[in-house]
Amino acid sequence: MVRPSRRGVLLGATAALLARPFAAVAQSPLRIEITEGVIEPMPIAIPPFVPDAPGAAETAGRITQVVIDDLVGTGLFREVPRQAHLGTISNFDAPVQFADWRAINAQALVTGAVGASGGQAVVRFRLWDVFAQAPLGEGLRFDGPAASWRRLAHKVADAIYSRLTGESGYFDSRVAYVAESGPKAQRRRQVAIMDYDGANATTLTDGASLVFGPSISRNAGQILFTGYESRKPGVYLINAGGGGRRRIASTEEISLAGSFAPNGGQALISVSQGGASNIYLADLGSGSARQLTRTSAIDASPSFSPDGSQIVFESDQGGAQQIYVMGSGGGAGRRISFGEGRYATPAWSPRGDLIAFTKMTGGRFHIGVMRPDGSGEKLLTASYLDQGPTWAPNGRVLMFYRETPGDSGGPSVYTVDVTGRNLRQVPTGGFASAPSWSGLLA
Repeated sequence: MVRPSRRGVLLGATAALLARPFAAVAQSPLRIEITEGVIEPMPIAIPPFVPDAPGAAETAGRITQVVIDDLVGTGLFREVPRQAHLGTISNFDAPVQFADWRAINAQALVTGAVGASGGQAVVRFRLWDVFAQAPLGEGLRFDGPAASWRRLAHKVADAIYSRLTGESGYFDSRVAYVAESGPKAQRRRQVAIMDYDGANATTLTDGASLVFGPSISRNAGQILFTGYESRKPGVYLINAGGGGRRRIASTEEISLAGSFAPNGGQALISVSQGGASNIYLADLGSGSARQLTRTSAIDASPSFSPDGSQIVFESDQGGAQQIYVMGSGGGAGRRISFGEGRYATPAWSPRGDLIAFTKMTGGRFHIGVMRPDGSGEKLLTASYLDQGPTWAPNGRVLMFYRETPGDSGGPSVYTVDVTGRNLRQVPTGGFASAPSWSGLLA
């Protein structure tokens, strides 16, 4: 039996990290405006969090570094180097000497403290506007198992990001992907899961059979994927912690995984019949499936709008791969892509304002975005082979994979801001493809 504690909440084997304000303080106007223009990263000072209890120093140091990595990794913030600090924070509750931080041109300051005992950790932090000499919002505290210190750090970074940008964060999230190893002609592929930044990676399948196209549920609890365990590929569901693997929507035809419905109890899949492929809505409990498209074309890669009212998918019903949108009840769909080249793997933003896609034109592959009516198309990347975009929980960042050519080449996972800036490779410790990003964890 799991019991809530006075200082935190533990749910099963995963942390439900409790956030509580611990002081009421004034708001301040310091804010990053995220626009299409060139952004000069905000200088932010994050001195080491203070250990609040014996034995907490190591955890405090680790949490501080993850908070720094999260914020700097967005491209919106620049850490003021620790060696440039004139002041130190040795007591979390002591008054801040703002002159020390103004002198090194820090615009924002983060102070924090970490306590740990009995397998639990407590993180407190405050965010300060240095030039206004005022706090930004309430101080917060997060409680959870000490083993989940990375999640605590991500939650702190999410709160800071939100206060300084006015948008929700995306650090406390997980990504399903295909981990690849071995020579190119005999590549071993396994469904895997990791934190958004590549940490805590775990493989969930043994690599004995081919897998591809994983899709993670919004709450990161389950993963849908295509597997070749039998003669024809089928759609499988597996718990994100491993186990509970089962085939869904079993048919005599080839079926390919698509994506989860917003309600989490259904999923879109593609089923091939003869030379055609149509989209179905499968119930994950009963395994029953309802056909949504009825064409002689290849309809694939379906993705729900965040409100569940529409579905975007790729289809060659017009003669070449293009993007179509239909109501959630099904139908032929309305074409929205009209640029040169072919379009594939559409993914609807969690905000509902954009659709990401893969575009193939001029002998190169691109990751791009457009509005749901097809207007405002913008290409964010270009390479030998970029494909498979997936959205961060806040709809500000895209993750995709890039393949390099040659016998020694292979796929790697990257992120890019929706404006096309801040292209970064995600460290996965090996080849990785087909990422699928969850929502923020509870």
